[in-house]
Amino acid sequence: MNKQKISKAIIPVAGLGTRLLPISKSIPKEMVPVVDRPLIQHVVEEALAAGLNEIILVTRGGKSAVEDHFDHHYELETELEKKGKTQLLEQLRAIVPPELKVTSVRQDQALGLGHAVACAAHLIGEDEAFAVLLPDVLVKPQASMSEQCDLATMVTTFQASHAAQIMVEQVPLADVERYGIADCAGQDLVAGSSTAMRGVVEKPSPEQAPSQLAVVGRYILPGKIMPLLAQTQPGAGNEIQLTDAIDTLIAEDKVEAFCMAGRSFDCGHIPGWLQANQVLGREAGLLAD
Repeated sequence: MNKQKISKAIIPVAGLGTRLLPISKSIPKEMVPVVDRPLIQHVVEEALAAGLNEIILVTRGGKSAVEDHFDHHYELETELEKKGKTQLLEQLRAIVPPELKVTSVRQDQALGLGHAVACAAHLIGEDEAFAVLLPDVLVKPQASMSEQCDLATMVTTFQASHAAQIMVEQVPLADVERYGIADCAGQDLVAGSSTAMRGVVEKPSPEQAPSQLAVVGRYILPGKIMPLLAQTQPGAGNEIQLTDAIDTLIAEDKVEAFCMAGRSFDCGHIPGWLQANQVLGREAGLLAD
């Protein structure tokens, strides 16, 4: 089976960021810094490391700072060049490497993640696979691991199997009601590998959860998910849920849970954001142990 080129990643950035208030009152949550750069830059760098260079931002009014971050700032670059600040200039230019292509579409109503992804349907071919990356979740390799990122492994796995890939990790039973939860028929998952899914449930109660495998916020999906999203009715929270469309896809096609080998940081709320800064700041040598 020929490998299918995957180059597009949808990143929904239209959320209000209420869990990060009051920080996010006037700053888009995606622009909140983690160590030395904003959240959105971490996520775009992850996409580029996986070979995904066409970024589709699903945005709304008040989020122009996210788009501006991936625009060239010629005045600032000229000033740094004049002052001989070469290292800073290189860091600035590295934000927008030549291969990076950024497109923005608007989500006119806050109707859920599934709706946000569907807003980019006109940019995805019917037979074209793509990634979805949630920008308030950072996925980083273990400190002892090589630079190979989980997202790159998911892309490679999809190209080999043509089965949609949904990243998951084990969470405490008390936390399952915060996530989409994968049903893998009780199979044991091995870090860095994929297992067939037979269902996924959005934010179940601990009593109804089919497992403790939470969807992390990284997906490789076939283009056929878009018409399924168009037919998906509001579900949990009265929103159009991506997990509901994936559950429908499972009845028609192969879908696999990919067990992450790295670490996730939920930077959409204050404790997770602080943890990411502390852990990653120490690893970067910018904070003392």
